[in-house]
Amino acid sequence: MPMFEYTTQGTCSTNIYFDVKDNKVRDVSFENGCNGNLKGISTLVDGMDAEELIRQLKGIRCGFRKTSCPDQLARAVESVLQAR
Repeated sequence: MPMFEYTTQGTCSTNIYFDVKDNKVRDVSFENGCNGNLKGISTLVDGMDAEELIRQLKGIRCGFRKTSCPDQLARAVESVLQAR
């Protein structure tokens, strides 16, 4: 079961659930949003180094929005790393 819950801002998804073990991102799932795309993102980032995930996903925008689900995931992981 994922350890962290992050409430998103500015996206169709409303929450992100995930874990960070040994600096690897695990068990990512999104609540609401584009189901297929978010399942794909979750699969692709599973086991990814947390800092690498942040580097690759932070700042991605969705259309006219200033953020995106990948950007929100990066921010969520970043908040966990900063809290440690």
